Amino acid sequence: MKFKRIFLLVLDSLGVGEAKDAANFQDIGCNTLGHVHDTCHLFIPNLKKIGFLDTLNMNDNPNTEAYYTIAKPLNPGKDSLSGHYEMMGIKNDLPFNTFNQGFPVEIITEIERITGKTVLGNKRASADSIVNELGDRQVETNSLILFTSADSDLQIAAHEDTIPIQLLHDYCEEISKVSMERNWRIGRIISRPFNGTSSKYKLINSGRRDYAVNPPQHTILVQLNKNNFNVIGIGKINDMFNRQGINKVIKANDNSEAINKLMDIMDKTFTGLCMVNLSDFDTLYGHPRDVEGYAKAIEELDVEIPMILNKLEVDDCLIITADHGNDPTFKGNDHTRENVPVIIYSRKFKHAKRLETFETFANIGATIAENFNVERPEIGTSILNVLE
Repeated sequence: MKFKRIFLLVLDSLGVGEAKDAANFQDIGCNTLGHVHDTCHLFIPNLKKIGFLDTLNMNDNPNTEAYYTIAKPLNPGKDSLSGHYEMMGIKNDLPFNTFNQGFPVEIITEIERITGKTVLGNKRASADSIVNELGDRQVETNSLILFTSADSDLQIAAHEDTIPIQLLHDYCEEISKVSMERNWRIGRIISRPFNGTSSKYKLINSGRRDYAVNPPQHTILVQLNKNNFNVIGIGKINDMFNRQGINKVIKANDNSEAINKLMDIMDKTFTGLCMVNLSDFDTLYGHPRDVEGYAKAIEELDVEIPMILNKLEVDDCLIITADHGNDPTFKGNDHTRENVPVIIYSRKFKHAKRLETFETFANIGATIAENFNVERPEIGTSILNVLE
């Protein structure tokens, strides 16, 4: 075992340039990090030291303090589930369904049967905008607001005074079960309670619950858990894998809280993997196409990097990556099909440098599996022996 603890930090949507099949997704020219940097001239000296900006052009940097490269997506989707699955060794040939034109009649009918409520909305929208657009009608009629994002998800919102939060959770959990039984291929059913008054409705982020499909195969997380290693999920990691293989779940409502909880865990003694998702990049800045907000979030992460690195023990490893792209300068408000950065840092490294390009995100999972000597995934190649 080269590393006793591995910390995997997923910067949700922070891609570094179009994937080779970007044309199939109408994403030619996308580059999340590159375009944010070009537009806002990022000041990120700490991330720069560990090769983060070098992933944009894959130049050799003799002064880097970490190994760096990019990873290409192999799975056909460009959403969080596809990216996280691939990272942890799952090959998923069939992408999850998306519903840009709303959900079909058979799904609406089934939701109304399960809940006994009528449905409002049924369109693609942001959560904040649709609860304020339809909040008054929802409160008046005690109905459900149904919507989707650019991801494969079905989101249901209701005011907590009309439908208690636990009841909304129960509805979504039951819908999730039916979705899996009927093979609707919806990645996540999401409960979105809100409160407030007319024109000032506000989502209750602490009341959000995600009900994801079970991964189609066992992930590295399951293999680690079976072999008595700790598997800690911070942020939406538990939601991505529907509790499969994770033995400590830590919720976080935003990037700042997730980083604080990561640093708390770094002070604990354990052997295994801690996986963290920083979702603000995607939800708050990528989809709304907020370039300046995205830049500020990257710079805020940069400030935290020295503290994270200082908490690493000699036999620890930090991996920083992403799950897809979401270029805030690009057309529309959908994810973008991009390669992702891979930064690998440890105090014990003596020969940090640029690595060869990963042909799949799964090289990350394969490397983690070899480190802990557990069963390797179906896809991915370990580069553990290169890290010295």
